Amino acid sequence: MKKRKIFDELLREKDNHKVSIIIGARQVGKTTVLRALHEKLSGLFLDLDVLENFEKVSTFSNLVNTLKLNGYREKQKEFFYLFLDEFQRYEDLSIVMKNVYDNRPNVKIYASGSSSLKIKERVQESLAGRKRIHHLYPVDFEEFLWFKGNKEAIKQFNNINLLEGDNLELGTLRSLLEEYLVYGGYPEVVLSQEDKKAEVLKSIFDLYVKKELVGYLRFGKVLGVKKLVEYLAINNGQKIKYEEAGEKCSLRQYDVKEYLEILKETFLLTEVRPFFTNKNRELVKIPKVYFMDNGVRNFFINNFNKLSIRKDSGFLFEAFVLQELIKSGLDNIKFWQDKQRHEVDFVLDLISRQIPIEVKFKSRLKHEDFNGLDSFLENYDVRELYLINFGVQRNSGKTRIRLPFNLNISRK
Repeated sequence: MKKRKIFDELLREKDNHKVSIIIGARQVGKTTVLRALHEKLSGLFLDLDVLENFEKVSTFSNLVNTLKLNGYREKQKEFFYLFLDEFQRYEDLSIVMKNVYDNRPNVKIYASGSSSLKIKERVQESLAGRKRIHHLYPVDFEEFLWFKGNKEAIKQFNNINLLEGDNLELGTLRSLLEEYLVYGGYPEVVLSQEDKKAEVLKSIFDLYVKKELVGYLRFGKVLGVKKLVEYLAINNGQKIKYEEAGEKCSLRQYDVKEYLEILKETFLLTEVRPFFTNKNRELVKIPKVYFMDNGVRNFFINNFNKLSIRKDSGFLFEAFVLQELIKSGLDNIKFWQDKQRHEVDFVLDLISRQIPIEVKFKSRLKHEDFNGLDSFLENYDVRELYLINFGVQRNSGKTRIRLPFNLNISRK
């Protein structure tokens, strides 16, 4: 298995009885991680996409008998490890997992699923206090470098925070980042030859439609979702008005809201709301919508051109920074705009403090590039703020003018 950061995190839970659940989009590597854990820990692996495995897990007694057939003994002192892949397929399985947790303290369950909405519905009550949920996303940029196996780039990545000054030369990292911004981080895409990447992205979306959308919607509505996805791809990183999106896609406003929720819960998109100290205002203001993977977004607009000839490279770079923040475990990410239309791309709302982050796809900064951050400083008392760009690495008072790697932002 190519190295994934989540693997060590999950492995550390091998002596914890709680059910370890991995959720994420299809094809991001959940099965690969689960199989690697199985290989490391042994036990029983069940692929629940295979229909014949359903009978083995359909009831508590069936599952216990299946475990016994595969070496489990009720009085054994060490954990017997059970791996359940795509467990969201069966509605009652969370109850079976609860019964295993409550009645078999020497069975440790690792489970994976592709649908956050269904998992939330089924495990929130039955596995309350009995689970730990982990999100697996397409590979982040550091994992991308591991997949590429480029030792020079990995070394540069690990040393980049040592650089100082303006007009920095990023070496091999620059070209690899540009590839990542265009094709994204789905593992199979990363490992494919460039002339095959678009074809792989098509197969990923075809599977997404068959396995995810059809599970929620009638086929006729799936076509409406596809039209909405294409509209959102064109407007990636923009404020999305439900009425306007409905008009463009020949959908009712109600349908737009419903489809957006499904697209978020199946990990295709993420929504960024505006930051206000009055939280009620955040709920009614227009959000921005971003794709969780730039390669998927570019697939829907059929544009895999190099960044040097694209008009949307700044938006791709902005989305990349957002994706890296989310993949690092940060949440509650918002954007900010004042009445004079000064903007800050992202605000980490850490309740007791806020960290504004501005993103510029350029190597030479101008005075006006700081306008949004300066305006935010006039309105809020902040301890640190970032301007992420391509060519400057230095601290300037409270402002950290940084390259787009290793932000090292504290959650505390």
